[in-house]
Amino acid sequence: MILSRYNNLTQRIITALVGTVVVVGAILWGPWSYFVVFLFLTICTQIEFYNLIKAHGIVPLKYLGTFAGTLIFSLTFLVEQQILHQNLYFAIFPLVSIIYFIKLYKKNETRPFTNIAFTFLGIIYVAVPFSLINVIAFNDGPYNFEPIVGMLFLLWASDTGAYFAGTAFGKTKLFERVSPKKSWEGSLGGAALSLSFAFVFSIYFTDILLSEWLMISGIIVITGTYGDLVESLFKRTLEIKDSGGVLIGHGGFLDRFDGLLLSVPFILMFLKIL
Repeated sequence: MILSRYNNLTQRIITALVGTVVVVGAILWGPWSYFVVFLFLTICTQIEFYNLIKAHGIVPLKYLGTFAGTLIFSLTFLVEQQILHQNLYFAIFPLVSIIYFIKLYKKNETRPFTNIAFTFLGIIYVAVPFSLINVIAFNDGPYNFEPIVGMLFLLWASDTGAYFAGTAFGKTKLFERVSPKKSWEGSLGGAALSLSFAFVFSIYFTDILLSEWLMISGIIVITGTYGDLVESLFKRTLEIKDSGGVLIGHGGFLDRFDGLLLSVPFILMFLKIL
């Protein structure tokens, strides 16, 4: 592997640059390229989640759960684009209810409802937040890449600022029980960089006001940090270091998008209600 020649920081930078070009390029290209890339991310992240818990003795319905997540993401996109009628959302409920029926006929399972619960958790934790990004993309009617690009860069700025500030100045532990490396100094560094990006985005992405960009940045800094802590708690429960090894220098898809998964519902609530 070519990247194995480099140290961890260099690997992180190279992987981040390649990933940014692919993801942001797809978002800017148009709604269908955005759909393909984010559907791919939804599927890979959900499968990664199911594989992790399956390796620890839990038996979720991986393929049905992933199919349900794929359907929810696709349906949300098509409804928000006004290709399908919103009443089709009601098809989701009988689909996921099949999980109960299948587990009812599964013999020799000692913890069937634990397996059912984790099947639903894969849908709620991964597929639903990714699907809500579709609602943000079509919040004002036509497809708009600005809030998605801005949201991602604010999150990445928060992560990057926290990483470098924490490495350089981190002394005061933020949540040592769950994540010993995180510090208040790192969080403040991440917040400063994210807010700076929000100010820049307000100049070029004028569909959203400066005050709104700053609020979105604040939401991302707080909920993104909690999202990272939640995933750290998940990994600590499973006694693993990374959720996967696909993204060299970053771990797995859950490692990379944990902050996004928890941030999106709050950002959508802000845009729609507050």
